[in-house]
Amino acid sequence: MSDAAPSRLELLSQWAAERHGLTTGEIDLHLAAGDASFRRYYRLSLPGGATRMLMDAPPEQEDSRPFVTIARRWAAAGLPVPTLHGIDLSRGFLELDDLGDTPLQACFGNEIDAATLIWHEHAMALIHELQNRAGSDALPPFDGDLLGRELDLFPEWCLGEWLGMKTPPGWEALREALIASALDQPVVTVHRDYDAMNLMVQGDALHLIDFQDAVAGPLSYDMVSLLRGRYCRFDASRFANWVEAFRQRAVADGRLPAGVDAAIFLEQAQAMAAQRSLKVLGIFCRLTLRDAKTGYLERLPHFLGHLDDSLAGLEGHAAFKAWLVETFRPALMARLEGTT
Repeated sequence: MSDAAPSRLELLSQWAAERHGLTTGEIDLHLAAGDASFRRYYRLSLPGGATRMLMDAPPEQEDSRPFVTIARRWAAAGLPVPTLHGIDLSRGFLELDDLGDTPLQACFGNEIDAATLIWHEHAMALIHELQNRAGSDALPPFDGDLLGRELDLFPEWCLGEWLGMKTPPGWEALREALIASALDQPVVTVHRDYDAMNLMVQGDALHLIDFQDAVAGPLSYDMVSLLRGRYCRFDASRFANWVEAFRQRAVADGRLPAGVDAAIFLEQAQAMAAQRSLKVLGIFCRLTLRDAKTGYLERLPHFLGHLDDSLAGLEGHAAFKAWLVETFRPALMARLEGTT
């Protein structure tokens, strides 16, 4: 008999068997998904045909308590989140509804495809529901310190660790302006990774997942996470139209003062999108270098495109914009060519 400690998958199988009165031999588990963290998801097939999703989140690396707390609160608010069927925080195991295998991006065509546009409308509508129904009082604040730490991922990991470049001219002024713009917005519940991959499709309905990092923060954050996410790059006119529709609904609901006109809110959205794009450029390099995660570097040009689009909608910052075109983009593309 082996003296080796049981693997986490073995422990998860034992836990599931105990929960359902089965032997481990009757447990059918298959890896369903992993993500950028240490979490893994397994599909549990039960006798009789029912399925559940099991989350394995090692407690030494992942704290599942925020996920559990938020799931309960949002479910009580009538939001579409997976039901919690089993919880073992000491071992980092959760049993959830199985929401299937169709994340929202699987429903997309190109940026002008009718289905792509309709699904973005559905996802925007769900942001309104989230902000209207889920109070932000109990969530951690998305304050200036956190906004700054996110921005600093760009010079630390993308520039310093991956490209070996110094912080560019105009960085501090841009950093301060993006933080100030974010803090000038109304505070609402923010999913914080409201991208298509974290919206599961069942029929015509969308379900929220991976919301453990939710915060109380800027009104436009989830909107720009969706509209300037991983899978689509919309033209300036379509982006502006969606932003204006979002503003009008937020004013009607009382989430946004009527005095925040279309031009002001569009500029705030552009600044928020620039902040997130810079953060993502840093995070994707960190995931590659520190965490040995693969597949993230190939997404850098897409988010650089988002950054270009966002900065084009902001006045000023000429030095940084020039550096982005003349120095950063050539260095990024050359470094990417060297990794292939």
